Amino acid sequence: MADGQTSSQPISTGTDKASSVPAEGYNNKCVFCRIANNEMDTELLHRDEDICCFRDIKPGAPHHYLVVPIKHVGNCKSLNIQHVPLVKQMVDVGKAVLQKHNVTDLGDVRFGFHWPPFCSVTHLHLHVLAPVSQMGFMSRLIYRLNSYWFVTADQLIEHLNSKVETR
Repeated sequence: MADGQTSSQPISTGTDKASSVPAEGYNNKCVFCRIANNEMDTELLHRDEDICCFRDIKPGAPHHYLVVPIKHVGNCKSLNIQHVPLVKQMVDVGKAVLQKHNVTDLGDVRFGFHWPPFCSVTHLHLHVLAPVSQMGFMSRLIYRLNSYWFVTADQLIEHLNSKVETR
């Protein structure tokens, strides 16, 4: 939702109740699919029909959130130009959650993805970190700009926009 509030719609269990078969875009072995479908004891800071957000279990900054698609989407290497709106929507949700938690200085925020093979969960997830100025040494290394292992959301969008579809 645009105002950053959570949806009042019922939360999907990740299975089609009529057949007890996993719903399309759901992987029951994926921890982020299970979190997004409210199957784990994780507080969701935001959830709508496309995106959810929750706190990182190993925070690298005072505010460290993960924004993930509800449907299972692979890591950022598996994306193409059609995923640009999804990535932008993930950033918008991250900004809304930060605003909800009184983080207003977006100049001291980092939005980014770990570049495979440097990601521990293969479900696409955006790291939202703030304030960057309060990150410790290891966090500055792990979420380092212009590295082989971490790309900003803007860099990913630029990369996806530059991809030429091959047939």
